[in-house]
Amino acid sequence: MPRPDPDGLPELTAQFEDEKPGRSLTGTVNLLVGAAAVAVGVLALWQVFRPLPQGSKYYLIIFLAGVLPLVFLAYPAGLRLRARRRADQPAGSPARPGAEPTHEHVGPRADPTHDHVGPSGEPTHEHAGPQSEGRPPAGAEPEPRTVRPGAAGGRSRPTVVDWSLAALALVACLYPVLPIPFGSGGGGYDAFLDRQGLLAPADLAMGTVLLLLLLEACRRTTGWILPAVCLLFLGYGYYGGLLPQSWPVAHAGLDFSQLVDAFYNSDSGFYGTPLDVAASYIVLFTIYGAVLDLSGAGRFFVELSSAAFRRSRTAAGRTAVASGFLLGTVSGSGAATTVSIGAVTWPILRRAGYPAERAGGMLAAAGVGAILSPPTLGAAAFIIAEYLGVSYLQVLGWATVPTVLYYLGILLSVEIDARRSGVRAVFVDATSPWRLLGRFGYHFASLVVIIVLLAVGMSATRAVVLATVLAAALSFLDRAHRLTPRRLTAALVGGVRGVLAVTAVCAAAGIITATTTKTGLGPQTAALLLNGARAVTDDPAVLLVLTALLAAIALTLLGLAVPVTASFVIGWVIIGPALLDLGVATPAAAMFVFYFAVLSEASPPTALAAVAAAAVTGGRLVPTMWQTLRYALPAYLIPIAFVITPAGLGLLGIGGPRQILTATLVLALSVAVLAVAAGGWLPGVGPAGTPERVLAALAGVVLLRLEPVSVAIGVGLAVVAVAGVLVRRGSAGRSGGQAGTTAELREVTR
Repeated sequence: MPRPDPDGLPELTAQFEDEKPGRSLTGTVNLLVGAAAVAVGVLALWQVFRPLPQGSKYYLIIFLAGVLPLVFLAYPAGLRLRARRRADQPAGSPARPGAEPTHEHVGPRADPTHDHVGPSGEPTHEHAGPQSEGRPPAGAEPEPRTVRPGAAGGRSRPTVVDWSLAALALVACLYPVLPIPFGSGGGGYDAFLDRQGLLAPADLAMGTVLLLLLLEACRRTTGWILPAVCLLFLGYGYYGGLLPQSWPVAHAGLDFSQLVDAFYNSDSGFYGTPLDVAASYIVLFTIYGAVLDLSGAGRFFVELSSAAFRRSRTAAGRTAVASGFLLGTVSGSGAATTVSIGAVTWPILRRAGYPAERAGGMLAAAGVGAILSPPTLGAAAFIIAEYLGVSYLQVLGWATVPTVLYYLGILLSVEIDARRSGVRAVFVDATSPWRLLGRFGYHFASLVVIIVLLAVGMSATRAVVLATVLAAALSFLDRAHRLTPRRLTAALVGGVRGVLAVTAVCAAAGIITATTTKTGLGPQTAALLLNGARAVTDDPAVLLVLTALLAAIALTLLGLAVPVTASFVIGWVIIGPALLDLGVATPAAAMFVFYFAVLSEASPPTALAAVAAAAVTGGRLVPTMWQTLRYALPAYLIPIAFVITPAGLGLLGIGGPRQILTATLVLALSVAVLAVAAGGWLPGVGPAGTPERVLAALAGVVLLRLEPVSVAIGVGLAVVAVAGVLVRRGSAGRSGGQAGTTAELREVTR
């Protein structure tokens, strides 16, 4: 929840994926920015029920004009961050420029003094919970310092340069709709559209200014890499005509005015599908998440997870995983969810005996699942719905089984770690889960309403608005979290603030999509990828597998450099055509690209979620990243099954019940044996040696094929691996028994 500043105004903080910490604004500036954010939020809500008569592009122009200036006021330039590192920022964090973890999140704020806070707000003694002061009592064991959302930006005020850029952004964004002549340009919205393909000098100047401002906005919110990628595409569009025409990626060449026209005055540029998704969907879901958070849902989800596993030997790990799943249903942000669950569950994990790095890997892997968990997936999921022309409910259906399999893999890894590492059982002093559900179970109501309304055919935008209204109304069932008009305004401000960074990313993604469309880069790259695979084999089945592996590697490398949303957009327009050309179904290809874009948050050496987890636990950054990769390993193989065989569509809920059930069960077995291979332990039996782990890994990979022969071979390998572990256990038992008998004889002879 946003903490109040001295003036009683809600503190603006960041809370979306791949986002750098912003300023902690206070006083008059906070009031001004908050008022602008409220106006943007009201406009977004108004557009749902009373769309502007001028059309969706007109709305996008107004929306960007309201959001882009706020980016320059809410995010510092940050050019001196390296020289002015704060004393409380952990050394070695972050790993990627602009990848500092954001600690404003859906869920409770960490406090090192208590181990748990019940729904009533009274602290108990097993979990870390929210507290306003954050000062440990005398004798309390201090927690590792974490980085507050404003750590990078601090409680600084916008500079003259920031205000100037904000004003310039307002003018450049509003220029297409201002009914004021500017030489041969200007003159209003219709006149601006009439000049498409033949820009006036004023159009060219304003388009160039907006281009530069969007690049700077991306740099401030996500770091240097995405602007560099955008400039690379811009350079390709301008200089590609100079490449030898025999090269597959060569094109006729575009002059600068053609590029600006494509960016500024077309439907594939700044005002294309990515920005449309941010302005029509994401902003509404971030407002919904903020309302749900302030109503106490985030804390309830974590406490319910704690209560459900309080008497289990692996309660600590299970609580972390279950909390990640429940918070992920409303968060949609990997790093934010990681920090949320880590703030509460890290003290339990530490007392159970988990090293900081292993606990951090578990938290990061569970947090990344937030971007995969219905009903609030990451921003790229909304883009999938728009690109494919399907309902958001269909995308949710495609994501359901893979999400279950993802968390199954993490849970199995938790069970294996608990037995292999001998972690201690920790009793969690929590309220009965049934009592929690009876008192606060209403927090699930709005989530259910979203699904029901989507199922009856209502649009996602209207469904989430009605769910938001329901969540706000239900908040009055809890006096401590009821959404008064003041707190509701704070939620609206927080929701709009949560979409600032992703709006900059989505608008800048128009540079990539427009350049790709104008130059034909997508089909050319797809041809290169396919030709590279055909150079190795002509067998159709092997060709598809090899292409999928090359695509997975390319998408993973791409995800290391740019945020998830941009990674999906680039991957879809560049790599998606290669999969489609091989006959892969469109939903499978889209979800394949989506999952590998998401998994960049768990991939070393950048792994944003792992950076956030290391900041919470105080663990070493690189080992935390590798632990994250180990926990999330099965997730890297599941998307392969989407595309290498038609039976993989069953994992997306496509096909008959038999196909869906068979695919789910086979992939569940694949995830299980891969977890055994990674963890070196078979639950309920004992340790697995190197031969058994190799067999288990082979079984997991072969099962991905989902064909009868492959399934039979995979099951056979899995059975042999299990038999090997049983034999090893029997041998160890006999050796242990003989050793015990010898020891007893020696004791007697003494």
